[in-house]
Amino acid sequence: MKAFLSGEGHFTSEELYERVRKVNPEIGAATVYRTLKLLCDADIANAIHLRDDVTLYERAQAHHDHLVCLSCGEIVEFECDVIEKRQLRIAEEHGYRMVRHRHHLFGYCRACQEKGLDSA
Repeated sequence: MKAFLSGEGHFTSEELYERVRKVNPEIGAATVYRTLKLLCDADIANAIHLRDDVTLYERAQAHHDHLVCLSCGEIVEFECDVIEKRQLRIAEEHGYRMVRHRHHLFGYCRACQEKGLDSA
């Protein structure tokens, strides 16, 4: 848990496992995976799917959305009151009571565009 809480940003279970192994080489991968599940169940961690077939984890915190670069994988967190209010209005217009959402925008960061890496 200490390794998880000391981490910044988004990381895979494998990246966390490698971080923990530097401190405790005897730890098994299954222990890290089980702990991540417990942290998610306790709302200490969030599991998010921003890349194909990869689950990323982050510390649970105030709601935010993500911009994700399809080339280099950079992730930018952002908040926008206009988007939040519009989502609520859309849900209401369709008779929904929204309880949660995830908003991920996929594209190409400025650096990848400048390198010409922005073609799908």
